[in-house]
Amino acid sequence: IATVLQESASDFALSVAEIVELGLTPHDGGRHDRRSDAVGGALELMGLSHLAPRDLATLSGGEKQRVMIARALVQRPDLLILDEPTNHLDIRHQLEVLDLLSRLPTTVIVCLHDLALASAHADRVLVLDGGHLTAVGAPLDVLTPDTIRRTFAVGTAIDHHPVTGQPRFSFHLQQNHQEY
Repeated sequence: IATVLQESASDFALSVAEIVELGLTPHDGGRHDRRSDAVGGALELMGLSHLAPRDLATLSGGEKQRVMIARALVQRPDLLILDEPTNHLDIRHQLEVLDLLSRLPTTVIVCLHDLALASAHADRVLVLDGGHLTAVGAPLDVLTPDTIRRTFAVGTAIDHHPVTGQPRFSFHLQQNHQEY
């Protein structure tokens, strides 16, 4: 099992490659050349090879997040749990990371607040409200205007992206007839 938290400490005074190599700590021994290959592969997969010698503290928030994902991937876990893995990432990296996660030969559990990303990339969605389960199932069955209204207290219009066909969500505050 590997995890990627929403926020990670960055004051380790370690290089990007050293941080990723920490993901191999749970594994027994291993030759140095194999460790180097595994770290290099994870860095390449996340588009971070050029940052390998850099100190983690010098990176942007999005770069740090991608380093933490690489650290988890180098473990080759059977189960990967990520809390807001797209946090701090620009749009392209959000899409690339979620596409990569969807292609991994492992079970992936992701916490996302972006309903469009969840709908486009998840096989199943679990909606929580105050820590309580409100809906679970296929994204199109669960992420309905009614469920979103009950859970988030917002109105929702759903249409489909003209290129991908994926659902698009537009949100609006419900009109409250109270005078302020």
